[in-house]
Amino acid sequence: MNILVYWAANFALGCFALALVLAAMRMLRGPTAADRALALDTMYINGMLILLVLGLHFSSELYFDIALLISMSGFVGSVAMAKFLLRGEVIEP
Repeated sequence: MNILVYWAANFALGCFALALVLAAMRMLRGPTAADRALALDTMYINGMLILLVLGLHFSSELYFDIALLISMSGFVGSVAMAKFLLRGEVIEP
């Protein structure tokens, strides 16, 4: 692996880990439910990005498959959370 890619991947991992910690703090301290939902969205996106950088770092395709699964389940969870916050129920009768 190129030395520049190595240092860029390490820098990106540090930045995404810091963003994950800050989003976790916002989720725990958020004054409203909408703030907590947005922090949870930010956390799953940062987790997905960490896996993508690890996949580049270790040259493994398994990380990319796991990141794809996380992104799909996170999108469905975000839609369900938004619908719950707007209407108070996820499944309409």
